[in-house]
Amino acid sequence: ANMKLYTELLEDEVVSQNGKIFISKIKEQMEKIDFLMQSMLKMSRLETGIIQIQKKDKNLYETIHHAVADLVPEAASKSIDLYVKSDENIVIGHDSKWTEEAIHNILDNAIKFSKVSISDTGKGIAAERQAEIFTRFYREPEVHEKPGAGIGLYLARKIMEIQKGYIEVQSEAGQGATFNLYFPVGKV
Repeated sequence: ANMKLYTELLEDEVVSQNGKIFISKIKEQMEKIDFLMQSMLKMSRLETGIIQIQKKDKNLYETIHHAVADLVPEAASKSIDLYVKSDENIVIGHDSKWTEEAIHNILDNAIKFSKVSISDTGKGIAAERQAEIFTRFYREPEVHEKPGAGIGLYLARKIMEIQKGYIEVQSEAGQGATFNLYFPVGKV
């Protein structure tokens, strides 16, 4: 918070063109730190049970739609089309807020690394690494220069597990990846 305040104050000062560029870079780095801190806080709260998943019978299409809608601008900037191909009347027991986050994290990863639908055409994941991608802070060796903290897939898996569901990945190196989210069938 202090860094943000001082950066805002610095923006009001007369600075050189290089100074403005440096201020912009500082702001970008602060956003990354803020994202990492928020993700770690969520992770900790999920692990300790502070965050309680509230499963209710809700429209799954609407949950998916909200997760996709948040990412449309970023996807469009990379010429990636996002769409939902699903029955619009599916009602299933799930926590819409946290399921939306799980879907968002998977789509966000797909947008960062490839063309997307939830099945992507990215670099793929070698069979021997597929279990690792859902662990905390894991990042594939080939993508260390890309933005990310290695938390999104971990959170997505944890959110699904708490709801008695699971995530499955199907991939081969060089062939992209498909992430499937499975929900238990039946009433809440």
